Amino acid sequence: MRLYPRSIRGRITLLTVLITALLLIPMALIMITVIQQAFSDLAWHDTREEVTAVAAVIRAGHLPSVVVPVVPGIDVVQVVGPDRHVIAASPAARGKPALSTIRPGPDDPIRDAQTCGDPEPGCMRFTALRVGATPNSPVVYAGLRAPSTQSAGFVTAAVAAQTAALIALVGWISWRVIGQTLRPVDTIRCELAQITFHDLSGRVPQPPGDDEVAKLARTANRTLSRLEHAVQVRRQLVTDASHELRTPLAGLRLQLEEAQMHPQDTELPELLGRLLGDTGRLQQIVTDLLYLAGIDADAAVIRERVDMADLVRAELKHRAGRDRLPTELALQEGVTVEGVAHQLSRALANLLDNAQRHAERTVCVEVCREGGSALLVVADDGAGIAEPDRERIFERFTRLDAARSRDRGGTGLGLAITSDVVRAHSGTIEVGRSTAGTLFELRLSLADASQR
Repeated sequence: MRLYPRSIRGRITLLTVLITALLLIPMALIMITVIQQAFSDLAWHDTREEVTAVAAVIRAGHLPSVVVPVVPGIDVVQVVGPDRHVIAASPAARGKPALSTIRPGPDDPIRDAQTCGDPEPGCMRFTALRVGATPNSPVVYAGLRAPSTQSAGFVTAAVAAQTAALIALVGWISWRVIGQTLRPVDTIRCELAQITFHDLSGRVPQPPGDDEVAKLARTANRTLSRLEHAVQVRRQLVTDASHELRTPLAGLRLQLEEAQMHPQDTELPELLGRLLGDTGRLQQIVTDLLYLAGIDADAAVIRERVDMADLVRAELKHRAGRDRLPTELALQEGVTVEGVAHQLSRALANLLDNAQRHAERTVCVEVCREGGSALLVVADDGAGIAEPDRERIFERFTRLDAARSRDRGGTGLGLAITSDVVRAHSGTIEVGRSTAGTLFELRLSLADASQR
């Protein structure tokens, strides 16, 4: 059995009611005690005033047989002798036994008390006053019947009803206010439920203000925007990959079918060479695609300090003997960044591959500090890139007109991989201004402020 509501609205309302009850119930008990004490003090104030007035008359030597009360509301007055015999009484107390057996002493001549022994008048609050200090001094009693509006039961019931009403009111107000506050959250939930993987263009309504609900809506919309962008990128990747893979696969199939139909005219070594070339191209495209898909996953890898000059020297040592042109270096020592070393090495390798493919005589690599950033520059003296194409070259499977021939190599993914690696490291890459050839500028934040 569930002991608490399922909804946040219900749980907060229940908690509010419990806290209110914990605060109001002790206050109600204190209030009942205070009210009852106040009523008692008021009643005894009247009875004291009455017995004082009657005692003054007796001390003056006048003792009427019928006592006429002088305080409004006091109707039971008795004068009792030392033998507990009623000497005089008010009309309401005539023929009644002594109101109480309490008899104040000379040292404490006045006492307040309450009695419920007589069922006819009911509970009474009374005051007993000793007229004189002599042993045979009479005692004056004055009593006040407790009206129902002053009874303990009525006061308790009234305060309890008021307390219950306040607790219920707090619960109702909390339920309404919390419901009004959480209404945008329910709207956001409904909108999110309608957004599917096939259509991520929807957005949740964003309430005004800067409270938690508004921040939740803004965060949800930003998350949906990122998710929509990621899905679009993945869809574009699948589309581009299917297009790029279709050509070499079709070439492989065509060559195999020709060999099957004309085996006598097929030169096996030549055929195998072509097939291996196309298979290698397929393998390189698949490898690059898998690397692109894993860049974001590697974002959670613990990063390390990477010295950019050492990174360049290590990559060139790995490429020794394979580059067709020499590489000129201008490396500043101690330029360190925080990153994933193998990703940064892959980005550098792609830039060097691009430069080696398009350079005419030489390739230049520079590492230096620039403000609060580490700057890596890879330049070549090739044909250069036209201004309108400088952003497009970082898109996947992009080849410019001058680079479309298959003998130039490349899969069209190298610069896209470099761009994604730089973005994953919160850096920037762009085509810089150069009088001749192409110049790529890659910027990453320095590892610590001491280098700035």
